[in-house]
Formats: sequence, C-alpha cells, structure tokens
Amino acid sequence: MMRLRHSLRWALIKAAVAGTTMVALAFLIPLGLMVQQTARDRAFTAAERQAAALGPALAITTDQDAIARAVASTDAGTQGRMAVHLPPAGAAGAGAGALSGPGGAGGVASAPGATASGGTAQGGTAPGGTAPAGKVSDPAVAGAAAGSGPAAGATIGEVRALAADVASAGGQGRSFTVEVPGGYALLQPVAVDTARTAVVEVFVADGDLTRGVATAWQVLSGVALGLVAVSVLVADRMGARIVGSARRLAAAARSLGAGDLAVRVPVDGKQAAGSPEELREAAHAFNAMADRVVQLLAAERELAADLSHRLRTPLTVLRLNAASLGEGDAADATRHAVAQLEREVDQIIRSARRAPEDAPAVTVGCDAAEVIRERVGFWSALAEDEGRRWQLAGADRETPVPVQRGDLAAAVDALLGNVFRHTGVGTAFSVDVLATGSSVIVLVGDAGPGFTDPEAAMVRGEGHGGEGSTGLGLDIVRKLAEATGGDLALGRSAVLGGAEIRLRLRSRPDGTVPPRTGRRRGRGSLFAR
Repeated sequence: MMRLRHSLRWALIKAAVAGTTMVALAFLIPLGLMVQQTARDRAFTAAERQAAALGPALAITTDQDAIARAVASTDAGTQGRMAVHLPPAGAAGAGAGALSGPGGAGGVASAPGATASGGTAQGGTAPGGTAPAGKVSDPAVAGAAAGSGPAAGATIGEVRALAADVASAGGQGRSFTVEVPGGYALLQPVAVDTARTAVVEVFVADGDLTRGVATAWQVLSGVALGLVAVSVLVADRMGARIVGSARRLAAAARSLGAGDLAVRVPVDGKQAAGSPEELREAAHAFNAMADRVVQLLAAERELAADLSHRLRTPLTVLRLNAASLGEGDAADATRHAVAQLEREVDQIIRSARRAPEDAPAVTVGCDAAEVIRERVGFWSALAEDEGRRWQLAGADRETPVPVQRGDLAAAVDALLGNVFRHTGVGTAFSVDVLATGSSVIVLVGDAGPGFTDPEAAMVRGEGHGGEGSTGLGLDIVRKLAEATGGDLALGRSAVLGGAEIRLRLRSRPDGTVPPRTGRRRGRGSLFAR
C-alpha cells in the first residue's frame, strides 16, 4: 500500500479525484441552491393559487356560510391552512329602499305630498303624518338598516397572522407574506366591491418550503460521487497503461545492467498499445542504446582478441629464450612466468571469442590466504635474486572472500609489482593478512621512500612508474575492493618506514572496519638479521 501511495498511478488517481470534485462542486452547489429556491417559489405559488380561488366567491357574496363552504372546497381550507377576513358592513344597503315611518303603508315612507298606497311612495303626505324625503324618521329603524348584512369584521377559518398585518394588506391592496409560528402566511387582498376589501390568508408551513430539497440534494450527491468514481476508474486505467510501460522500461534496464544484452522494450503490438508517446520514444532510445552497447562490446572483444594474437609472436620468442636458459631457479621461474603468460593470453582470446550466453558459470569466492601464499611465493624468486628481505604473516589459515580467484591474484600481483617497480634493489617488503568477522585486510608495506602524493597515485592512469607503467594497477585493486564494499588506502608503514597499501575486502555486508591497533605486535623482529 505504501508503494502505491508513492506511485504515478496513485498520483493520477488523486489528480482525477481533485479535478472531478472541484467541477462537481462548481455545478452541483448552484443546482442545489436553485432547487431549494424553486421549492420555495413553488410553495408560495400554490398558496397564491389557493387564495385566488376564493376571488369569484367573494365578488358574488360576503355571506359567511357561503364563504365557509367556498373555503372548505379548497385544499388549503380542508387542511385548516386558510382564513378569510371579511370587511366590515358598509352603508351600501341603506339606499335600497325608504324605511317605513309611523303613518306609512307597506313599510315605505311617503314623501311630502305623496300618498302611501300599496307600499309605493308617490309624492304627497301620508295619512297620519309626513316626513322629509331621504331621511330616516326613526333612529331605531335607521340603526337597523345600518346593521343589515354580515357582521362587521367577521373572520372565517384559523387565523395565524396578526391583525395589523391583515389591516396593512387590506389597506395597501397588495399581497405579501409574513412570518408566523411554523412557517409563513400569505395575505392576499380581494376586492368585494368598490369600497370594501376582504383579505384571504393562506398558511405555508416550513416543510412545504423544503419539500423535495433533501431528495434533490441526495440525487445530486449521488451524481457527484458517480462522476468521481468514473473519473477514478478512467484515471486508474490510464495510470495502469502508463505505469505498465514505465515498469517494462525499468525491467529492461535492470536486465541490461545484469548482463542480458538481448533484452529489448516492445514498441509495437499488444504490449505497447496505449503507451504514451513519450514512453514510446524512451523505449526506442533504450533499444538503440542496447544495440549500441552490443556493438561496442563486440568491437571490444574483437580488439582484445586481436591484441592477444599480436602478443603470440613475442611470447613465442620469450618461450624459446626461456628454454635456452638452462637449469636453475631463475630459469625455472622465467619459464613458469612465460607459461602462465601464455595461458592468460589464451584465456583472453577464448573469452573474447565466446558469446555472452555461452560463458560458463563462474563461482564467486576464493580463499584469500591461499591466493596470497601462491602469489608471494611466485614473487619470492625475484626477491631472492634482488636481495630483498620479505615476510608473509597471517596467511596460515583459511580466509574466504567474495571475489574470483583470478581477480584477487591480479590485485596481489599489482601490489607486489609496485614494490619491485618503485623501490630499489634490496628494499625489504612485507605482506600481512588480517581476518576479522566481517572483513579481510591485506597490508603490503616496504622500506622504500614511500608515496610523494598518495592522492595522485590513486587516480586512474596518473601513475609515474617509468617505462612499462600504465598507472592502472592501483585502480584495478581499488575497483576490486569497492566491488565487495571495501576500500583501498595508501599510507606510510610504521615498521618499515616506507609506503603501505591497505586493501580491505568485505566478507559480510554488515561488517565494520576493525581497529588497526595491535596488528604490528612482534613484527620488528621479522627483518632483524
């Protein structure tokens, strides 16, 4: 899981989630707010429609029973959410007819000079009394006429709005809403006649204002999650193709580094389908590089084989000359050296001509003590001839190291060759082998002048050993040490006073450098003669 979190595939998924989430929020939040406003407008529009349904009834009559039946016929009325505030009774009914006075006949007051006959006023005075035209003669009768019609300010239904708000709606002649406990009240004025206005009150509950909003938010959230899931799926598939191509390229690079010169990255076909163009270009570049490496290695092998063939002629001369040396230790050593040189040249030729896949398996690891004893014994003949005192210590027990026998022998030859090449005849030298639990240390010291510039001596090709010196000996030894996790150090011998080279080979990956104290105990007597 930790590897996935740091991969390109996971980065693409996170980018897709972030981008889709921002886009979804940018669209869904305004949509949700619009749905909420639409639900609110729908509730108030329905209330206005319910109030408008009572307009025709109020225009016809203001009778309470008739209005109550009209209210009950609406949806809001059946739910107890509608009320009608009727206007107070006015004087419109007073002119419908003249109220009868004390001497009137048929309940009609006769005008001066009218005769009351059959309830019809005809100008003149009625028998038994007269009254001026247009005036009610009896205050009690006038009061009765004024009180005819519905009761003043009657209300039908359950009232929730304040009286002041109802009066304001009737006075302004426009509808508006007011907040009441549990919701809002819509106050809709309706003209009963030219002088009076009734107010219809419709209650809108809070639940009606948000009806369907929660469901809409859930649907929108589901859509957003679906979009995010689809984007994650698409990004994951795209990332899988990209990561797959990158991993194939990395695997091919590792195989090439491990020595598989035939490995190539597919650039066509099913495996390369869906790969980005940039990775295709990288694959083409890798294949071209691998082809170039194969060509260079082939040219290098041919060059090594050609050089080795060129050495055969001087080797033949050396072998013939060595055969004519006669008997003796020096002659035997010379013949042995020539024979070994011929074997090495033949091995180089065979290795150069052999295909990489035909190379035999090489066992990595050897006994360092055995190799060092063999090589010191080889150089001891030349040391005796030059009068050099020498000493080998610590090579009497098995000391395994993770390097090939031939590589270690070449490194020891390079170290001892430096002693013979850079010191005068008769200069003493020593070889110490120190084995610890994690490392094997080989110390080669001499009684010569030492290193004038140790850092320059470690630089490849910078050696100044005179004719026949390439300056590559210490570089070969250093690479061998670093291949095992060890190192190579140059210094001055505390016993002999000359140069000292320390070669440390790691025998365990978790080893530590052992202390150097106490390693020269008793060595002062090695060279006492």
